[in-house]
Amino acid sequence: MPRQTTIRHAIETSGVGLHSGSPVKLRLKPGAPNQGIEFRRSDLEGFRVEAAAANIARVSYATSLMKKGVFISTTEHLLAALTGCGIDNVTVEIDNLELPILDGSAQPYIEMLDQAQPRQQLRARHYLKIVEPLELEEGGKFIGVYPGSGWQLCYEINFPHPAIGRQRFELDLTPANFRRELAPARTFGFLRDVAAMRRQGLIRGGGYENAVVLDERRVVNGPLRFEDEFVRHKMLDLIGDLALLGMPMLGRVHADKAGHALHTALVKRLLKQKNTWRVVSIEEAPVRAQRENVLSSIASI
Repeated sequence: MPRQTTIRHAIETSGVGLHSGSPVKLRLKPGAPNQGIEFRRSDLEGFRVEAAAANIARVSYATSLMKKGVFISTTEHLLAALTGCGIDNVTVEIDNLELPILDGSAQPYIEMLDQAQPRQQLRARHYLKIVEPLELEEGGKFIGVYPGSGWQLCYEINFPHPAIGRQRFELDLTPANFRRELAPARTFGFLRDVAAMRRQGLIRGGGYENAVVLDERRVVNGPLRFEDEFVRHKMLDLIGDLALLGMPMLGRVHADKAGHALHTALVKRLLKQKNTWRVVSIEEAPVRAQRENVLSSIASI
């Protein structure tokens, strides 16, 4: 039976926040069984903000958390790395309000986790098994979840830009697949939007070293790491947002031009509609699970 996983050693890095442009130090520390992913603001006496649906902040440009007025911004790349690598319990200490953007992908966090040496714990891992479909649609954007034997993802995007256009990517989420197919995919943006976003106080830490940048015709800081790096990064963001469910999923997810706001809206709706899922443990890896046993229902989210 799969067990919960944490890291063996603490490890740290530093950088700047993508939107704030502020310097920040980040430290990953082992977590206790059943703790989940927990952020602590070391600049605010270690104030705790759990990576949970109840703490999702209403911000569309990134996945951010807020608890009692304490803000944790741009969490999605680290959460994706933790989820993609199957890390259940970890404490994330930061000394500012935004996580470092690093190179704009999840790859630096994967390298940190490798150095920290993931290790199993004695408690069994629980999964959120989808038993009924749930779909959300808003302004031409769509996301849905459906029953499935493993964790399958399909993402579609359609940007009216000659370097992007319509892209579609499908993946069975396993640690190996995440590392190989998604972790290196970087966030991206358009030169035409820079001035307006900075007037709004956004992307003050953004640059050619931490994002794929496009002008009106092409990628200006190539080469791309994947021909379809854009849709792969959107899927990476989705995985980070689904981490706020509090446990890995057993089911299929299909997103079409969704984005952070719809990803997190799905998390909240899914947890509220308890008829659409149940909590299980399984005896084999989730992609090829053969036998499942119901453990419990979550009383309240």
